[in-house]
Amino acid sequence: MSLFICPVCFEKLERGDRAYTCPSGHCYDISSEGYVNLLPANKKHSKLPGDDKNMVRARNRFLSGGYYEPLRTALVGLVSSISPEQPEILDSGCGEGYYTEGIADMLEMSGKSARIAGIDISKEAVRLAAKRKRNAEFAVASAYHLPLRDESADIVINCFSPLCDAEFRRVLREEGCFIYVVPAPRHLWEMKCAVYEKPYENERITAEYKGFELREMTTVKDRVMLSGKQTISDLFTMTPYFWKTPREGLARLQALDSLETEISFDIYVYQKIS
Repeated sequence: MSLFICPVCFEKLERGDRAYTCPSGHCYDISSEGYVNLLPANKKHSKLPGDDKNMVRARNRFLSGGYYEPLRTALVGLVSSISPEQPEILDSGCGEGYYTEGIADMLEMSGKSARIAGIDISKEAVRLAAKRKRNAEFAVASAYHLPLRDESADIVINCFSPLCDAEFRRVLREEGCFIYVVPAPRHLWEMKCAVYEKPYENERITAEYKGFELREMTTVKDRVMLSGKQTISDLFTMTPYFWKTPREGLARLQALDSLETEISFDIYVYQKIS
């Protein structure tokens, strides 16, 4: 049984060897990498929505280098502590599956019978995620139209991705949780100092989400040493600063052969309430 539903008629999908099908006869081919496209054409806002190939590849190289392993370790431990014995988990905005993989591996090692799915609107990102972790489900889909049944997930994970709390509330079971990971105030501070004349701290989340209460919040901090222009460029390319840094700041960053910077992340756990 798949965690996914048909994006047309919203009935359960069954996964076969080559395609997902629903009782109404809608059929979605499984790619050679193992993912399925559940993003209807009328939900696309561009020909290739989401992160492009260059950004996805840069992020994949950087994350594969282990620089954000402290975050993945913390996230894995948190999911382990709040998940039931047979959890159903969605990674919304899964990207290349770096965090999905860590969580899936942990649940396998702990002996829990878990079902894990990841969605992202970027086809290129989902393609890499499916290649990274073969025993999880991955789909091209929108976080604003999640291809999951009502009240079917125990945990929804959202790392640096668009948040749609109404959809999370719909797909989570009663007392289920969504985990929201965002940059802490001084995340990548030294990189900001390199590219901006007046660097600024990120604002902390103060929003409340209807139907949820904040269960816990923790901050993960570390420092990383980036050696080589390619690694520095990969990190910069995967951040929002890539789109809004002036040429002078970019030139300063490109002149660096190494960079030591703080990495810091705020992790919020929101629990669904009636």
